[in-house]
Amino acid sequence: MAPRRLVIIGIVLILLMVGVGIILSDSVENTSDLAVAEIDVASVLGDEETTGYARAHAPREFHFPRDHGPHPDFRSEWWYFTGNLWSPRGRRFGYELTIFRFALAPKQRQDPSQWSTNQVYMGHFAITDVAEERFVNFERLSRGAAGLAGAQAVPFRVWIEDWSIATSARDPTRWQIQASADEIQLALVLRHIKPMVLQGDRGLSQKSATPGNASYYYSFTRIETQGTLTINNEQFQVSGLSWMDREWSTSALGADQAGWDWFALQLDDGYDLMFYQLRRKDGGIDPHSRGTLVGPHGRQTTLPAQEVRIEIMDTWESPRGGVYPSRWRFSVPSVQLELDIVPVLRDQELVASVRYWEGAVDVRGRRNGAQVNGHGYVELTGYGSKGAEVER
Repeated sequence: MAPRRLVIIGIVLILLMVGVGIILSDSVENTSDLAVAEIDVASVLGDEETTGYARAHAPREFHFPRDHGPHPDFRSEWWYFTGNLWSPRGRRFGYELTIFRFALAPKQRQDPSQWSTNQVYMGHFAITDVAEERFVNFERLSRGAAGLAGAQAVPFRVWIEDWSIATSARDPTRWQIQASADEIQLALVLRHIKPMVLQGDRGLSQKSATPGNASYYYSFTRIETQGTLTINNEQFQVSGLSWMDREWSTSALGADQAGWDWFALQLDDGYDLMFYQLRRKDGGIDPHSRGTLVGPHGRQTTLPAQEVRIEIMDTWESPRGGVYPSRWRFSVPSVQLELDIVPVLRDQELVASVRYWEGAVDVRGRRNGAQVNGHGYVELTGYGSKGAEVER
Protein backbone atom coordinates (compact mmCIF):
# COMPACT_ATOMS: atom_id res chain seq x y z
CA MET A 1 0.00 0.00 0.00
CA ALA A 2 1.49 3.31 -1.02
CA PRO A 3 1.66 6.03 1.66
CA ARG A 4 -1.02 8.58 2.30
CA ARG A 5 0.88 11.07 0.14
CA LEU A 6 0.21 9.03 -3.01
CA VAL A 7 -3.52 9.12 -2.35
CA ILE A 8 -3.38 12.91 -2.15
CA ILE A 9 -1.25 13.11 -5.31
CA GLY A 10 -3.77 10.91 -7.12
CA ILE A 11 -6.71 13.08 -6.08
CA VAL A 12 -4.83 16.28 -7.02
CA LEU A 13 -4.03 14.73 -10.40
CA ILE A 14 -7.69 14.02 -11.07
CA LEU A 15 -8.62 17.54 -10.02
CA LEU A 16 -6.00 19.06 -12.33
CA MET A 17 -7.11 16.91 -15.26
CA VAL A 18 -10.77 17.76 -14.69
CA GLY A 19 -10.01 21.45 -14.29
CA VAL A 20 -8.05 21.59 -17.53
CA GLY A 21 -10.73 19.63 -19.38
CA ILE A 22 -13.61 21.80 -18.20
CA ILE A 23 -11.84 25.01 -19.14
CA LEU A 24 -11.00 23.74 -22.61
CA SER A 25 -13.75 21.28 -23.56
CA ASP A 26 -15.92 20.43 -20.53
CA SER A 27 -14.25 17.04 -20.05
CA VAL A 28 -11.17 14.95 -20.70
CA GLU A 29 -11.44 12.06 -23.17
CA ASN A 30 -8.70 9.63 -24.15
CA THR A 31 -5.88 10.75 -21.88
CA SER A 32 -3.32 10.24 -24.63
CA ASP A 33 -3.51 14.01 -25.02
CA LEU A 34 -2.15 14.53 -21.51
CA ALA A 35 0.99 13.43 -19.72
CA VAL A 36 -0.66 11.43 -16.97
CA ALA A 37 1.07 9.67 -14.09
CA GLU A 38 -0.65 6.46 -13.10
CA ILE A 39 -2.67 6.26 -9.90
CA ASP A 40 -2.09 3.18 -7.75
CA VAL A 41 -5.36 1.25 -7.39
CA ALA A 42 -4.40 -0.03 -3.95
CA SER A 43 -3.90 3.54 -2.78
CA VAL A 44 -7.13 4.92 -4.18
CA LEU A 45 -9.13 2.09 -2.57
CA GLY A 46 -7.09 1.94 0.62
CA ASP A 47 -8.13 2.81 4.16
CA GLU A 48 -6.32 6.15 4.47
CA GLU A 49 -8.30 9.39 4.78
CA THR A 50 -11.70 7.87 5.55
CA THR A 51 -12.78 10.41 8.18
CA GLY A 52 -16.20 11.84 7.48
CA TYR A 53 -17.25 9.20 4.95
CA ALA A 54 -19.77 6.42 5.45
CA ARG A 55 -18.26 2.92 5.77
CA ALA A 56 -19.51 -0.53 4.85
CA HIS A 57 -19.53 -2.22 8.28
CA ALA A 58 -22.58 -4.51 8.23
CA PRO A 59 -25.18 -5.97 5.89
CA ARG A 60 -28.01 -3.60 4.98
CA GLU A 61 -31.34 -3.70 3.24
CA PHE A 62 -31.22 -2.80 -0.43
CA HIS A 63 -33.95 -0.65 -1.95
CA PHE A 64 -34.50 -0.31 -5.67
CA PRO A 65 -34.45 1.70 -7.79
CA ARG A 66 -32.83 3.94 -5.14
CA ASP A 67 -29.70 1.82 -4.76
CA HIS A 68 -29.03 1.84 -8.49
CA GLY A 69 -28.44 5.55 -7.96
CA PRO A 70 -25.54 7.36 -6.26
CA HIS A 71 -24.35 7.03 -2.65
CA PRO A 72 -22.46 10.30 -2.14
CA ASP A 73 -21.73 9.63 1.55
CA PHE A 74 -19.25 6.95 0.43
CA ARG A 75 -15.93 7.85 -1.13
CA SER A 76 -16.25 5.82 -4.33
CA GLU A 77 -18.60 3.69 -6.37
CA TRP A 78 -18.96 2.28 -9.86
CA TRP A 79 -21.45 1.02 -12.41
CA TYR A 80 -19.73 -1.66 -14.43
CA PHE A 81 -20.79 -3.47 -17.62
CA THR A 82 -18.82 -5.96 -19.72
CA GLY A 83 -19.95 -8.33 -22.43
CA ASN A 84 -19.18 -10.60 -25.35
CA LEU A 85 -21.06 -9.81 -28.56
CA TRP A 86 -21.33 -11.32 -32.03
CA SER A 87 -22.52 -10.05 -35.40
CA PRO A 88 -24.89 -12.24 -37.47
CA ARG A 89 -21.85 -13.41 -39.48
CA GLY A 90 -19.99 -14.42 -36.35
CA ARG A 91 -17.60 -11.50 -35.91
CA ARG A 92 -16.85 -11.23 -32.22
CA PHE A 93 -16.38 -8.20 -29.99
CA GLY A 94 -15.85 -7.58 -26.31
CA TYR A 95 -16.86 -4.36 -24.61
CA GLU A 96 -16.50 -2.58 -21.29
CA LEU A 97 -18.27 0.54 -20.10
CA THR A 98 -17.64 1.56 -16.51
CA ILE A 99 -18.54 4.85 -14.84
CA PHE A 100 -16.89 5.68 -11.52
CA ARG A 101 -17.80 8.32 -8.96
CA PHE A 102 -15.22 9.71 -6.52
CA ALA A 103 -15.86 12.10 -3.65
CA LEU A 104 -13.05 14.60 -3.12
CA ALA A 105 -14.33 15.60 0.32
CA PRO A 106 -16.89 14.08 2.72
CA LYS A 107 -19.40 16.91 2.31
CA GLN A 108 -20.42 19.34 -0.40
CA ARG A 109 -19.31 22.91 0.28
CA GLN A 110 -22.05 25.53 0.27
CA ASP A 111 -21.37 27.50 -2.91
CA PRO A 112 -23.95 29.11 -5.21
CA SER A 113 -21.90 28.36 -8.34
CA GLN A 114 -23.27 25.67 -10.66
CA TRP A 115 -19.67 24.48 -11.06
CA SER A 116 -19.22 23.75 -7.36
CA THR A 117 -19.10 20.07 -6.45
CA ASN A 118 -17.20 17.56 -4.35
CA GLN A 119 -17.88 14.80 -6.90
CA VAL A 120 -15.69 13.68 -9.81
CA TYR A 121 -16.78 11.13 -12.40
CA MET A 122 -14.51 8.95 -14.51
CA GLY A 123 -15.54 6.68 -17.37
CA HIS A 124 -13.71 3.83 -19.10
CA PHE A 125 -14.87 2.58 -22.51
CA ALA A 126 -13.09 -0.28 -24.29
CA ILE A 127 -13.69 -2.45 -27.34
CA THR A 128 -11.99 -5.74 -28.23
CA ASP A 129 -12.21 -6.53 -31.96
CA VAL A 130 -11.17 -10.18 -32.08
CA ALA A 131 -11.03 -10.58 -35.86
CA GLU A 132 -8.81 -7.54 -36.27
CA GLU A 133 -6.79 -8.40 -33.13
CA ARG A 134 -7.37 -4.85 -31.95
CA PHE A 135 -8.05 -3.43 -28.50
CA VAL A 136 -8.89 0.24 -27.96
CA ASN A 137 -9.82 2.10 -24.82
CA PHE A 138 -10.85 5.59 -23.85
CA GLU A 139 -11.17 7.55 -20.64
CA ARG A 140 -13.24 10.55 -19.64
CA LEU A 141 -13.02 12.63 -16.48
CA SER A 142 -15.43 15.35 -15.47
CA ARG A 143 -16.80 17.11 -12.42
CA GLY A 144 -20.28 16.14 -11.32
CA ALA A 145 -21.75 19.58 -11.90
CA ALA A 146 -23.45 21.75 -14.54
CA GLY A 147 -24.90 18.65 -16.18
CA LEU A 148 -21.50 17.45 -17.38
CA ALA A 149 -21.63 14.22 -15.38
CA GLY A 150 -23.77 12.79 -12.64
CA ALA A 151 -26.06 10.05 -11.40
CA GLN A 152 -29.71 9.85 -10.38
CA ALA A 153 -31.88 7.08 -9.02
CA VAL A 154 -35.35 7.74 -10.49
CA PRO A 155 -35.38 7.16 -13.35
CA PHE A 156 -31.94 5.64 -13.02
CA ARG A 157 -29.21 7.23 -15.10
CA VAL A 158 -25.47 7.77 -14.72
CA TRP A 159 -23.55 9.70 -17.36
CA ILE A 160 -20.45 11.55 -18.48
CA GLU A 161 -21.57 13.75 -21.34
CA ASP A 162 -22.93 11.31 -23.98
CA TRP A 163 -21.63 8.18 -22.26
CA SER A 164 -24.56 6.87 -20.27
CA ILE A 165 -26.09 3.88 -18.49
CA ALA A 166 -29.83 4.04 -17.80
CA THR A 167 -32.89 1.93 -17.10
CA SER A 168 -36.30 2.24 -18.66
CA ALA A 169 -38.82 4.12 -16.52
CA ARG A 170 -41.48 1.58 -17.54
CA ASP A 171 -39.37 -1.58 -17.28
CA PRO A 172 -36.58 -1.63 -14.64
CA THR A 173 -35.20 -4.89 -16.08
CA ARG A 174 -34.35 -3.07 -19.32
CA TRP A 175 -31.06 -1.16 -19.49
CA GLN A 176 -29.61 1.09 -22.17
CA ILE A 177 -25.93 1.79 -22.78
CA GLN A 178 -24.50 4.45 -25.05
CA ALA A 179 -20.88 5.46 -25.63
CA SER A 180 -18.84 6.88 -28.48
CA ALA A 181 -15.24 7.93 -28.97
CA ASP A 182 -13.26 8.65 -32.13
CA GLU A 183 -14.51 6.24 -34.80
CA ILE A 184 -16.39 3.91 -32.40
CA GLN A 185 -20.04 4.12 -31.33
CA LEU A 186 -21.83 1.60 -29.10
CA ALA A 187 -25.58 1.52 -28.46
CA LEU A 188 -27.03 -1.45 -26.58
CA VAL A 189 -30.31 -2.57 -25.04
CA LEU A 190 -29.97 -5.09 -22.22
CA ARG A 191 -32.40 -7.17 -20.18
CA HIS A 192 -31.31 -9.25 -17.19
CA ILE A 193 -32.63 -12.80 -17.25
CA LYS A 194 -31.53 -13.95 -13.79
CA PRO A 195 -32.29 -12.57 -10.34
CA MET A 196 -29.93 -10.09 -8.77
CA VAL A 197 -27.02 -11.59 -6.80
CA LEU A 198 -26.12 -9.95 -3.48
CA GLN A 199 -22.42 -10.74 -3.24
CA GLY A 200 -20.71 -11.66 0.03
CA ASP A 201 -22.80 -11.58 3.19
CA ARG A 202 -26.20 -10.37 1.93
CA GLY A 203 -24.46 -7.75 -0.19
CA LEU A 204 -21.62 -6.86 2.19
CA SER A 205 -18.37 -7.84 0.47
CA GLN A 206 -15.54 -7.83 3.01
CA LYS A 207 -12.19 -7.25 1.30
CA SER A 208 -9.76 -7.37 4.25
CA ALA A 209 -9.67 -8.09 7.97
CA THR A 210 -9.99 -4.41 8.93
CA PRO A 211 -13.59 -3.46 9.80
CA GLY A 212 -15.01 -1.13 7.17
CA ASN A 213 -12.68 -2.34 4.41
CA ALA A 214 -15.64 -3.62 2.48
CA SER A 215 -18.12 -2.69 -0.22
CA TYR A 216 -21.81 -3.07 -0.85
CA TYR A 217 -21.86 -5.24 -3.94
CA TYR A 218 -24.53 -6.72 -6.18
CA SER A 219 -24.48 -8.21 -9.68
CA PHE A 220 -26.63 -9.19 -12.60
CA THR A 221 -24.65 -12.11 -13.97
CA ARG A 222 -26.52 -12.90 -17.20
CA ILE A 223 -28.01 -10.11 -19.31
CA GLU A 224 -29.36 -10.57 -22.83
CA THR A 225 -27.85 -7.87 -25.01
CA GLN A 226 -28.44 -6.53 -28.50
CA GLY A 227 -27.72 -3.35 -30.37
CA THR A 228 -25.22 -1.78 -32.73
CA LEU A 229 -21.47 -1.27 -32.74
CA THR A 230 -20.00 1.10 -35.33
CA ILE A 231 -16.29 1.04 -36.17
CA ASN A 232 -14.88 3.33 -38.87
CA ASN A 233 -18.37 3.93 -40.32
CA GLU A 234 -19.05 0.18 -40.56
CA GLN A 235 -22.07 -0.73 -38.46
CA PHE A 236 -22.54 -4.18 -36.95
CA GLN A 237 -25.75 -5.53 -35.49
CA VAL A 238 -24.57 -7.37 -32.38
CA SER A 239 -26.05 -9.62 -29.73
CA GLY A 240 -24.73 -11.68 -26.84
CA LEU A 241 -24.49 -11.63 -23.07
CA SER A 242 -23.40 -8.92 -20.63
CA TRP A 243 -22.51 -8.81 -16.94
CA MET A 244 -23.27 -5.95 -14.56
CA ASP A 245 -21.41 -5.28 -11.30
CA ARG A 246 -22.34 -2.53 -8.87
CA GLU A 247 -20.26 -1.53 -5.83
CA TRP A 248 -19.85 1.36 -3.44
CA SER A 249 -17.46 1.79 -0.53
CA THR A 250 -15.10 4.15 1.23
CA SER A 251 -12.19 1.75 1.61
CA ALA A 252 -11.64 -1.80 0.44
CA LEU A 253 -8.03 -2.92 0.36
CA GLY A 254 -5.82 -3.33 3.42
CA ALA A 255 -2.23 -2.15 3.80
CA ASP A 256 -0.87 -5.61 2.97
CA GLN A 257 -2.86 -6.04 -0.26
CA ALA A 258 -1.53 -5.30 -3.74
CA GLY A 259 -4.52 -5.85 -6.03
CA TRP A 260 -6.94 -8.46 -7.30
CA ASP A 261 -7.75 -10.93 -10.08
CA TRP A 262 -11.49 -10.83 -10.84
CA PHE A 263 -13.30 -13.43 -12.95
CA ALA A 264 -16.82 -13.12 -14.40
CA LEU A 265 -17.65 -16.21 -16.47
CA GLN A 266 -20.83 -17.32 -18.24
CA LEU A 267 -20.99 -21.03 -19.10
CA ASP A 268 -23.09 -22.60 -21.82
CA ASP A 269 -24.87 -24.89 -19.34
CA GLY A 270 -26.50 -21.82 -17.78
CA TYR A 271 -24.13 -21.42 -14.82
CA ASP A 272 -22.34 -18.13 -14.06
CA LEU A 273 -19.25 -17.73 -11.91
CA MET A 274 -17.81 -14.70 -10.14
CA PHE A 275 -14.63 -14.91 -8.11
CA TYR A 276 -12.19 -12.26 -6.93
CA GLN A 277 -8.77 -13.32 -5.73
CA LEU A 278 -7.16 -10.71 -3.50
CA ARG A 279 -3.37 -10.72 -3.70
CA ARG A 280 -1.09 -9.78 -0.81
CA LYS A 281 2.18 -7.93 -1.25
CA ASP A 282 4.08 -10.92 0.12
CA GLY A 283 2.81 -13.02 -2.78
CA GLY A 284 0.11 -14.83 -0.83
CA ILE A 285 -3.65 -14.93 -1.36
CA ASP A 286 -5.85 -13.10 1.13
CA PRO A 287 -8.43 -15.35 2.85
CA HIS A 288 -11.12 -12.74 2.15
CA SER A 289 -11.05 -13.75 -1.53
CA ARG A 290 -14.52 -14.96 -2.42
CA GLY A 291 -16.96 -15.78 -5.17
CA THR A 292 -20.38 -17.05 -6.16
CA LEU A 293 -21.60 -19.80 -8.50
CA VAL A 294 -25.05 -18.96 -9.89
CA GLY A 295 -27.22 -21.75 -11.31
CA PRO A 296 -29.46 -21.51 -14.37
CA HIS A 297 -32.47 -20.48 -12.25
CA GLY A 298 -30.53 -18.17 -9.93
CA ARG A 299 -29.59 -20.53 -7.10
CA GLN A 300 -26.38 -19.25 -5.48
CA THR A 301 -23.47 -21.19 -4.02
CA THR A 302 -20.81 -19.26 -2.08
CA LEU A 303 -17.20 -20.04 -3.00
CA PRO A 304 -14.79 -19.20 -0.15
CA ALA A 305 -11.10 -18.78 -0.88
CA GLN A 306 -10.08 -22.19 0.47
CA GLU A 307 -12.34 -23.99 -2.02
CA VAL A 308 -10.90 -22.36 -5.15
CA ARG A 309 -7.61 -23.21 -6.84
CA ILE A 310 -6.19 -20.89 -9.50
CA GLU A 311 -3.04 -21.88 -11.36
CA ILE A 312 -1.36 -19.41 -13.74
CA MET A 313 -0.52 -21.22 -16.98
CA ASP A 314 0.95 -18.34 -19.01
CA THR A 315 1.96 -14.69 -18.66
CA TRP A 316 2.05 -11.57 -20.82
CA GLU A 317 4.60 -8.78 -20.42
CA SER A 318 3.18 -5.33 -21.04
CA PRO A 319 5.33 -3.04 -23.21
CA ARG A 320 4.39 -0.36 -20.67
CA GLY A 321 5.89 -2.32 -17.78
CA GLY A 322 4.61 -5.15 -15.64
CA VAL A 323 3.83 -8.83 -16.18
CA TYR A 324 0.23 -10.09 -16.13
CA PRO A 325 -1.17 -13.61 -15.91
CA SER A 326 -2.47 -14.61 -19.33
CA ARG A 327 -4.03 -18.05 -18.89
CA TRP A 328 -5.49 -19.84 -15.88
CA ARG A 329 -6.51 -23.27 -14.70
CA PHE A 330 -9.45 -22.62 -12.38
CA SER A 331 -10.85 -25.45 -10.28
CA VAL A 332 -13.43 -25.81 -7.51
CA PRO A 333 -13.41 -29.46 -6.37
CA SER A 334 -16.41 -28.98 -4.05
CA VAL A 335 -18.68 -28.35 -7.06
CA GLN A 336 -16.73 -30.58 -9.50
CA LEU A 337 -15.71 -27.64 -11.68
CA GLU A 338 -12.46 -27.34 -13.65
CA LEU A 339 -11.93 -24.63 -16.25
CA ASP A 340 -9.26 -23.46 -18.66
CA ILE A 341 -9.52 -19.67 -19.11
CA VAL A 342 -7.79 -18.07 -22.11
CA PRO A 343 -7.80 -14.37 -23.20
CA VAL A 344 -9.06 -13.77 -26.74
CA LEU A 345 -6.22 -11.21 -27.09
CA ARG A 346 -3.16 -11.03 -24.89
CA ASP A 347 -3.00 -7.23 -24.84
CA GLN A 348 -6.26 -5.91 -23.40
CA GLU A 349 -4.58 -3.48 -21.03
CA LEU A 350 -6.36 -0.20 -20.37
CA VAL A 351 -3.95 2.69 -20.44
CA ALA A 352 -5.63 5.33 -18.34
CA SER A 353 -5.25 7.16 -15.01
CA VAL A 354 -5.36 3.71 -13.42
CA ARG A 355 -3.60 1.12 -15.61
CA TYR A 356 -5.07 -2.36 -15.46
CA TRP A 357 -5.88 -5.35 -17.68
CA GLU A 358 -9.55 -5.95 -18.47
CA GLY A 359 -10.40 -8.33 -21.25
CA ALA A 360 -12.63 -10.87 -22.93
CA VAL A 361 -11.82 -14.55 -22.36
CA ASP A 362 -12.87 -17.98 -23.58
CA VAL A 363 -13.62 -20.82 -21.18
CA ARG A 364 -13.42 -24.58 -21.66
CA GLY A 365 -13.66 -27.32 -19.06
CA ARG A 366 -15.87 -29.72 -17.18
CA ARG A 367 -18.61 -29.46 -14.56
CA ASN A 368 -19.94 -32.56 -12.85
CA GLY A 369 -18.11 -34.63 -15.45
CA ALA A 370 -19.78 -32.96 -18.44
CA GLN A 371 -17.98 -30.71 -20.89
CA VAL A 372 -18.73 -26.99 -20.66
CA ASN A 373 -17.66 -23.99 -22.68
CA GLY A 374 -18.24 -20.32 -22.14
CA HIS A 375 -17.07 -16.75 -22.32
CA GLY A 376 -16.44 -13.99 -19.86
CA TYR A 377 -14.26 -11.16 -18.64
CA VAL A 378 -11.23 -10.99 -16.39
CA GLU A 379 -9.86 -7.93 -14.57
CA LEU A 380 -6.29 -7.74 -13.24
CA THR A 381 -5.04 -4.87 -11.09
CA GLY A 382 -1.77 -4.10 -9.35
CA TYR A 383 0.52 -5.75 -11.93
CA GLY A 384 1.72 -2.63 -13.74
CA SER A 385 5.01 -1.03 -12.73
CA LYS A 386 4.39 1.50 -9.96
CA GLY A 387 5.29 5.15 -10.54
CA ALA A 388 5.76 4.73 -14.29
CA GLU A 389 4.21 7.20 -16.69
CA VAL A 390 1.66 6.01 -19.18
CA GLU A 391 3.20 5.49 -22.60
CA ARG A 392 1.47 7.15 -25.52
